[in-house]
Amino acid sequence: MDAEIIAVGSELLLGQIVNTNAQFLSKELAELGINVYYHTVVGDNRDRLRNAITHAQNRADLIIFSGGLGPTKDDLTKETIAECLGRNLVYDSLAMDQITKYFEKTKRPMTENNKKQALVLENAEVLANDHGMAPGMALHVDDKTYMLFPGPPRELQPMYANYGKPYLMRKLQKRERITSRVLRFFGIGESKLETEILDLIDSQTNPTIAPLAGFGEVILRLTAKSPSSEDNLQSLDALEQKIMRRVGRFFYGYDDTSLDNEVFRMLKNRGLTLACAESLTGGWFAKTLTDRPGASGVLNGGVVGYTNQAKEHLLHIPRSVLDNEGAVSETCAKLMAETCINLFHADVGISFTGVAGPDASEGKEPGIVYVAIAESGKRTQVHSLLLAGNRNRIRNLAVKHGFFYLLKHLQHEKSE
Repeated sequence: MDAEIIAVGSELLLGQIVNTNAQFLSKELAELGINVYYHTVVGDNRDRLRNAITHAQNRADLIIFSGGLGPTKDDLTKETIAECLGRNLVYDSLAMDQITKYFEKTKRPMTENNKKQALVLENAEVLANDHGMAPGMALHVDDKTYMLFPGPPRELQPMYANYGKPYLMRKLQKRERITSRVLRFFGIGESKLETEILDLIDSQTNPTIAPLAGFGEVILRLTAKSPSSEDNLQSLDALEQKIMRRVGRFFYGYDDTSLDNEVFRMLKNRGLTLACAESLTGGWFAKTLTDRPGASGVLNGGVVGYTNQAKEHLLHIPRSVLDNEGAVSETCAKLMAETCINLFHADVGISFTGVAGPDASEGKEPGIVYVAIAESGKRTQVHSLLLAGNRNRIRNLAVKHGFFYLLKHLQHEKSE
């Protein structure tokens, strides 16, 4: 099934709001194995919308609309679609009842144009709006499926999740079963990863591989289609094994996980505690971890030793190290990680020091970062990085690298 998403609203073209609905719907449709080949944005104009519908009918099996279902004169999505499909608009009694009760409850007069929101395309399956007034709808006409959703994301997203997605899954079940799997990688760029598996991408038929770049990471969505879910899983397993043989060292998790989630999970499962000493990241690492409920079960504490004075007096970094090698050095990072273990009586320690910019420090350019990981009784690992970007990007990437190195350290220790 190939899809096109048509967002209706002049405010989108004027840049007054961002088209987050298209992003949300594309991601959701990809999980169902539905190809989205076009995003269209059209203003509140009947002729231009009619033209957009005609184009979509020529290139898509599924056409999804967002916006233009409200009570005002410029809300004309369903009226225009009704004209294009030769369908009447009829009042939906449940929607009308919901609208009437809303105005009664709020003790506000209901103007006549609000009744317009209860109009739906004749013979359409009505998608209830649990967070607003205008219902959505879905219908199949001449081998094309049309779905209409309200514009506000707070209405569209739950409507899709509760009613739109089940509708699509029922239609897809008649054709084939679709199974998707997301693989997450860190420490390798999108172009490098694609190069490593380019032959697999070029020869893909079923299952398919869809690369997606995130901030500092790369995501691969694998999708298999067949009459059998079991066959899909076997196909995905075989494809995943081929990918892992080439780039598995950069893999860190599946589906909707994150680097900090994987570190948290592994620390908790192994009963290990963590401490951190941060300089350039300014507590960013500790905040990321403590944003998670239950963080006190794995994080004993942390210290921000931002100045040399703080490093010397709080983290006991010898003055000779700071004077001769500098705060931005492998030795300083190593001692910071080892000291924080003792300060907070933790099993594992991690430290960050470097130059975030925009200016150089100690004669070192912005982007030079050291991340150290220490564990009692084991050799401390120090990782040197050369990151690019503005101050916040360097600090953010340093934190992500810290979580990645920590995860690999924990996985290595577990395998021994």
